[in-house]
Amino acid sequence: MAQTEPNLDHDISWFLLPSCWAKTVVALISFLCFANSYDGDFVFDDSEAIINNKDLRAETPLGDLWHHDFWGSKLSSNTSHKSYRPLTVLTFRINYLFAGGFYPVGFHVINIILHCTISVLMVDVFSILLGGLQFTNKGRRLNLAPKTSLLAALLFAVHPVHTECVAGIVGRADLLCALFFLLSFLGYCKAFRENKEGHNFSVFWVLVSVLLGAIAMLCKEQGITVLGLNAVFDALVINKLNILEIIQKLLRKDKLLESAGLLRKGLLFRITLLMSGGASILYIRWRIMGTGPPAFTEVDNPASFADSLFVRAINYNYYYSLNAWLLLCPWWLCFDWSMGCIPLIKSVSDWRIIALAALWFCLIGLICQALCSEDSYKRRILTLGLGFLIIPFLPASNLFFRVGFVVAERVIYLPSIGYIILFTYGFSLLSKQAKKKKILAVAVLGILLMNIMRCALRSSQWRSEEQLFRSALSVCPLNAKVHYNVGKNLADKGNQSAAIKYYREAVRLNPKYVHAMNNLGNILKERNELQEAEELLSLAVQIQPDFAAAWMNLGIVQNSLRRFEEAEQSYWTAIKHRKKYPDCYYNLGRLYADLNRHIDALNAWRNATVLKPEHSLAWNNMIILLDNTGNLAQAEAVGREALELIPNDHSLMFSLANVLGKSQKYKKLSKMKILKIL
Repeated sequence: MAQTEPNLDHDISWFLLPSCWAKTVVALISFLCFANSYDGDFVFDDSEAIINNKDLRAETPLGDLWHHDFWGSKLSSNTSHKSYRPLTVLTFRINYLFAGGFYPVGFHVINIILHCTISVLMVDVFSILLGGLQFTNKGRRLNLAPKTSLLAALLFAVHPVHTECVAGIVGRADLLCALFFLLSFLGYCKAFRENKEGHNFSVFWVLVSVLLGAIAMLCKEQGITVLGLNAVFDALVINKLNILEIIQKLLRKDKLLESAGLLRKGLLFRITLLMSGGASILYIRWRIMGTGPPAFTEVDNPASFADSLFVRAINYNYYYSLNAWLLLCPWWLCFDWSMGCIPLIKSVSDWRIIALAALWFCLIGLICQALCSEDSYKRRILTLGLGFLIIPFLPASNLFFRVGFVVAERVIYLPSIGYIILFTYGFSLLSKQAKKKKILAVAVLGILLMNIMRCALRSSQWRSEEQLFRSALSVCPLNAKVHYNVGKNLADKGNQSAAIKYYREAVRLNPKYVHAMNNLGNILKERNELQEAEELLSLAVQIQPDFAAAWMNLGIVQNSLRRFEEAEQSYWTAIKHRKKYPDCYYNLGRLYADLNRHIDALNAWRNATVLKPEHSLAWNNMIILLDNTGNLAQAEAVGREALELIPNDHSLMFSLANVLGKSQKYKKLSKMKILKIL
């Protein structure tokens, strides 16, 4: 006789589809949500993680990926964020090599395909989580719940909070992590193939699950949490343990292991495998990271720098409530939630305490239901829902280590699975009690349609930096970083007047925002408003003494004000804090040239070209200075050296042509490309 566990299908007024058709529908709808992001630009963090990341280029040895962080910096560096995701960077590198350069279409298409694949996998995952297991005389097989799993997978596929992961190329780390996370979970489920007692299982598939968890972690740090979820699933679903009963036996000091039958069912052995694998992975990860935590600043995560434990705790909990709200109502989405976007709660009189109370009221209620309900199926669904909601979120919770953000939509890609389990279960309860189930079905269909439209709209905002940054102004008007990025985008397009306005607002909102001060000072310098530029840049280096770019720009301003000694000191300070700084050597050379210190000028420009061989301005200035001082032979040698490195630079050709003309080397001059251009 077959023993069948209940599922939610009979309570839901929803269409029934074969598994292959259900997966096709989910794939098509998930594609529809994010298809308009396929030809978007590289935006926001994409610049640092992809365009400026040398690990993507063919000339960089593949081995470097295993010693660098996600942004291409050495893990041993004090400035590294320690985000170790070599497999994600490897996929970026493959994209770059196949596309033959930095063409964003290929990067975006892979992201969309990954989300579609994950959404299709969710049909099987939700079938297991919501549909239950069926035991037969021949063994154990999945008892799929097509209506329930289809609904849940659709809700996952169209959730607007996933837009950042899909439309932002950097979100691939979360997508790859989620893919191997789910494969690890499905692999663990595959380990249980025969009879209902659970003591006959495949060690091979348990080890495969651990390996896939390690791969998930090499895509993003959250991946390791799948091992904890596998353990929870094993205890609750495979062994049907009652947590409340176990707690009661612990309190009564019963022989827990014998009464619960853990040894007979092999649970302890499997948990040992999971824990040993997880501990080994984390140890190796810690050694690779350099056994030191990442260095973040107060700007990245202000609550974690608060002196008061009360302020830290209350703000962390407020951040949790904001993440929960983004899952419940994903209409206010922002690419960055730092720098004043969420002011700190500093006293219990702050009205935002209500959000914390609401969060914990709901969580405690769900936990009590999960522990105390007499319905074993309800206990399991609620516990699994809470497990998927909480466990993957733990690395971002600030509980174990400081993280480098306040709220990040990317990190709730996996926790959204738990939210959808709880939502689907709640919907089934309402359907069971409602007289008109079709009305509820129409309401859920409306939610799906609204989310599809919201995903499409949000995806279009991620297509360009201008749209992305401006969309954040209405969500986080107090976020200095939003105003800074809008200003930077305008400045890059040549609209300096508008950029000044946003830079000033960024500095007003955050008086210690040194990058905004530097960029604003740079623009004012170019507009010859030197006095204010000097004040801003001086304040920037006072706040952050190792800010090399600000020291260089301050030197340029001081040079323009003819305060040459101060300018020279500023340049050397910049070089002190950034050893390899070709632009600073170039500007230092210009200062020495103005002071007729020709040897020093040539040395400075030579340093610039050593550090950056394609530095055309430094090469050109060397040729011109040598020409003007009558060193024609040396000028010719420098010019030819420069053209070997930058063969198509017209300004270098022109300067060398002048030198050859003065040297009366007309035959050599006639062979130069400059004559064809002229």
